Formats: sequence, C-alpha cells, structure tokens
Amino acid sequence: MSASKREDLVRNALKSFNRGGFHALGMDRLAKETGVSKTAIYKHFRTKEDLILAVLRLRDEQFRNWMVRRVEALAQSPREQLLAVFDTLGEWFDEPEFRSCMFIKASSEYQDHSHPVHAAAAEHKRLLNQYLNRLAGAAGAEAPEMLARQLMLLMEGAIVLAHLHAPGTIAADARAAAAALMDQQGL
Repeated sequence: MSASKREDLVRNALKSFNRGGFHALGMDRLAKETGVSKTAIYKHFRTKEDLILAVLRLRDEQFRNWMVRRVEALAQSPREQLLAVFDTLGEWFDEPEFRSCMFIKASSEYQDHSHPVHAAAAEHKRLLNQYLNRLAGAAGAEAPEMLARQLMLLMEGAIVLAHLHAPGTIAADARAAAAALMDQQGL
C-alpha cells in the first residue's frame, strides 16, 4: 500500500471510528466503509489497535492545529485567547459531524491506563493542557498550572454535555465560567 493510500485509509478510518466507535466497528465493516480490503489493511497495520493509534495521531494533529489557528484568528491577547478556546469549541459543537471527542471515547473504550490507545488519548489531553498552561502563563496567571487544569475541566465537561444534549449555550456557559475563573486570578 502506497503512502497516499495508507493516508487515505487512516483518514477514512477516522471518519468510521468517529461514527461507530472503536470496539463496535469490526474489521469487516471497517473494510467496507474505507473501501480497503482487510488483507490490505493488515498488510500495513499489524493489528486493529495499530490502525486506531494512527487514527488518533492524525486526529490529534488535526484538532490541535485547528484549535490553535482558530484561537489565534479570534483573539490577540493571551487572556482573550483563553476565552476563544471556548468559542472554538462552540464552532466544533455546531459542526454536523460532531460526535463528541474521539479521545474521550478512546479512553473509555480502552480503560487500562497502560494500553497504548488509552495512553494516546491521555497524551492528547496532556498536550491541550500544556497549550492552556502556556496561554495562562502568558496572560499573567499567578498559578497557570491550576488555571489550565480548571479550564480543561470546563472544556471536557462542555464536550460531554454538548454530546449528550443539544449544544445550545454549552460553549458560551463554559466560556462565562472560564472568564470568572480568570477574574479570580486577576486576569
């Protein structure tokens, strides 16, 4: 399988796993949905979990790059960028293909913390927290690590609620809570 066919497989598998979950989506259905035979899939990925890891790497890269670009497009100052994170979440929630967070789903389907899929999901969240921590420090937060953790709690809660219910005002409500937290830190 050529590199471009492998990339196509990973992109198509991302869509399939996002719609169908990881465990529920069997290899027969995955082959059908991606248009790649099981034999061809297994030539490039030793296991289904290897393919899932490739999908998670792609999704991590896509999501974090998108989020940072949107945040920077929406706001200039670090404080406003922290709030713009919630505006980007609102945009994501309004997308027709929004099906919650692939990393939340992966960590719940692969609950063993030592499993590579769980570890990949945790790494994505660690990198998002690191981004928030950098912004919080640049904004002058007295305790940027704590503020970043609190904002992550708001983000993750907003994602879950937007998935469980109609997104409505969830991102805006989380943004207002984030602003209150930042006000407490004098930002």
